[in-house]
Amino acid sequence: MAKKQYYVNIGTREISINHDGNNDDFIINADEQDLLVLREVFDEMYNSDTRAFFRAHVPYDPYHHDMSNDEFDEGMKSAFRMIYELGDDPTKEHIRGMGILEDLTDEKPLPE
Repeated sequence: MAKKQYYVNIGTREISINHDGNNDDFIINADEQDLLVLREVFDEMYNSDTRAFFRAHVPYDPYHHDMSNDEFDEGMKSAFRMIYELGDDPTKEHIRGMGILEDLTDEKPLPE
């Protein structure tokens, strides 16, 4: 399957073939299967975020014991990992510089 260029905004969980406004935080090259998996990761992040929102309104349930927040954090790491693997060189450099994926912090910078 041929890969196409897509624009990804992880904050809005948007994946678009069209560059529009601020949807170009990351640029990936993906096929339909890659997009399906990334969309599933984004959907799980949304579900975890929704559960955490409702948990936040329960005062006796402390944040640090909230599995929904942990699931959301893991979803973010999975999304960043996938975006890194599918990303173009500037995307990879940006994610590496963020330090969110600990195993990438020791890698050498991409050649200019």
